[in-house]
Amino acid sequence: MIHPQTKLKWVSNEIGYGVFATTLIPKGTAVYVRDALEITIGRDAPLAMNPTYSEIIRKYSYIDAKGNYVLSWDHGRFVNHCCFPNTITTGYGFEIAIRDIQPGEEITDDYGLFNLDEDIPLSCDKGNCRGMARACDFDANVERWDGIVREALTHFYLVDQPLLGFFEASALKLLNQYIETGSTYQSVGLQKFVEGSTPPPPSSELRFKKERKISAERSE
Repeated sequence: MIHPQTKLKWVSNEIGYGVFATTLIPKGTAVYVRDALEITIGRDAPLAMNPTYSEIIRKYSYIDAKGNYVLSWDHGRFVNHCCFPNTITTGYGFEIAIRDIQPGEEITDDYGLFNLDEDIPLSCDKGNCRGMARACDFDANVERWDGIVREALTHFYLVDQPLLGFFEASALKLLNQYIETGSTYQSVGLQKFVEGSTPPPPSSELRFKKERKISAERSE
């Protein structure tokens, strides 16, 4: 679900539609959250293989850490790329504003975060645009993205969060734990899909397994 204070607007014949803020969206605001209404389609599902739908799915979806296509049910699917975006995907199932987004400004993110399975030519208005979004962008930028997300999260509870009610309880619990303690940060890298592998469990689950292992060793 996209932030409610946004609207769909025609950008150009080359780009098509884009999503624009209708009011100030402060830094630290959740701008998009993967909610229960988002459409999830397996990469091997008949619908994804159907030529009638496959092009639409590939154009308007992103690929999640499990390798599924995720298609937004609202106009969030029209958010365009920018090499210097004003939102970034987090490891908590939402995208966060990394700076103040002004009224009338286009909402943008970085397609390098979308688990691309093919190169995508970019139409970015920045002078030093990368020119092409590639699968390798994820590994090349994840550390930098994490730094930006961590800084933006310091503003999370200082601003209005109209999408907060749509967060998954487990993700919100992990987010609150990080904000309160500064530990168990969920990296952007958790969103990466690796062919033939399963996504790593949340850091809390990893900690539980580690503690259980230690406990078992002590009891031997």
